Amino acid sequence: LLTVLVVSIYGLIQIRLVVIPLLLALILAAAISPLVNMLRRKGWPSAAATAFSFFLLLAVLGGVVTAIVFAVRSQLDELVASASEGFDQIYDFIRTGPLPIDESQIEDARQALIDFATSATVGSTALSGITAAGEFLAGAVLLLVILFFFLKDGDRIWAFLLRPFRGERLHKAQRVGFRSLEVLGGYVRGTAIIALVDSVFIGIALLILGVPLALPLAVIVFVGSFVPLVGATAAGALAALVALVANGPFVALMVILAVVVVNQLEGNFLQPVVMGRSLSIHPLVILLALTAGTILAGIVGAILSVPVAAVAWAAIKVWTGEDEPDADPEELPAPADSAPAASSEEPAAPTE
Repeated sequence: LLTVLVVSIYGLIQIRLVVIPLLLALILAAAISPLVNMLRRKGWPSAAATAFSFFLLLAVLGGVVTAIVFAVRSQLDELVASASEGFDQIYDFIRTGPLPIDESQIEDARQALIDFATSATVGSTALSGITAAGEFLAGAVLLLVILFFFLKDGDRIWAFLLRPFRGERLHKAQRVGFRSLEVLGGYVRGTAIIALVDSVFIGIALLILGVPLALPLAVIVFVGSFVPLVGATAAGALAALVALVANGPFVALMVILAVVVVNQLEGNFLQPVVMGRSLSIHPLVILLALTAGTILAGIVGAILSVPVAAVAWAAIKVWTGEDEPDADPEELPAPADSAPAASSEEPAAPTE
């Protein structure tokens, strides 16, 4: 089993350009599928409900990116000027402060940075960055295509995957799919609510303190909150760094205090209420999953690792009988196009 697991993970890493968009599309589909199902129950055609939900998601993402771009453009000159002044202050502090650093050491460090910037290493890094940007664009397009088909034909895709199962195993597989979608959707929606609260309150604090680029930093806090335990804290540290450069140490200290207060309120009061059963795994498991995901796939792996671990644990509990359904398995809605199975007799052979 260990050999199969290692070989499988190695194989998935080799085709991560396909695997990562597939997992991201599955998570997004689980999060917005209730909207699609609600529109279908209201009489919308399946294609219209899918298209409306799909383009609504694109509009929201496009609006966020547009707001970030305009905010950065409007405050870029101010930030550059503040950064230049802040770096001058830091330079003066290093040169004249209590640290045992003389002028020659500072000049050596500056020359080392210049040599690195003009070396062949930077050129190869830039080429790697262009390749990564191309892979990102290809993955984004593939993500959108997979997401559309998951929303449109998800029930038929799941029914196709369930065709090898019969009898009690079919009931368990149906329950695994039902519970996995429940966990994924609850996790994404709950994390989005928590991330929105974090970003709004930290963004308000940044605006009150007069920190430049408050809106982009609030969006970074929102995105960072999707990485449990460390994401929001790292995003808050970035906001504090910008405040340190642009506004000085006192404002940076106030930003750190605001981030700590918001994170404490979110962790102790909001998260237990919003997440519920969606993330019922131990924090140590979350930490290990984060570490493994980051090693295997970087930032995207850190974002995907926790929901994947939660779904895997939920599937194991369903398959072993620890997570019993609220209703009898016979009453659970079977996926479309799947053959019904009874627990006491063998189902009829599938017809083409």
